[in-house]
Amino acid sequence: MTTVGRWMTKNPITIDKDATVIEAIHLMKEKNIRRLPVMDKGKVAGILTEKMVADFKPSKATSLDTWEVHYILSKTSVTEAMNPKPYRVKPDTALTDAAKLLHDRKLNGVLVMDDSDNLVGILTVTNALEALIEICKDPSVCQK
Repeated sequence: MTTVGRWMTKNPITIDKDATVIEAIHLMKEKNIRRLPVMDKGKVAGILTEKMVADFKPSKATSLDTWEVHYILSKTSVTEAMNPKPYRVKPDTALTDAAKLLHDRKLNGVLVMDDSDNLVGILTVTNALEALIEICKDPSVCQK
């Protein structure tokens, strides 16, 4: 049985809870990532995803111009847009159990926490698909 720890993205890029939404947007674009664990003094305070940021931005139908939207997002803390209770798994969680959680809850990723509740990784749908591809290269595991 393969575990989350084998397939997760280790040492994920994070953002501090005091950062602004605009800083998070820039960091996500710069690092080409879609989710950021939000940290408070080394501990997870929540998670901010690309979708949460998109849902948080004012509608395109707003009368605000681009500069006004940028200004508002530069004054808004990530804590206002984040999910403060992200789903979590441990590195020794069976990959099948984590994949079922992703599927059943319609999640795109879960945080991976060690026994001391420290963030050690993120398991995404992409990670789970990479595992499936690799595992199914063995014909004795996945039949055609």
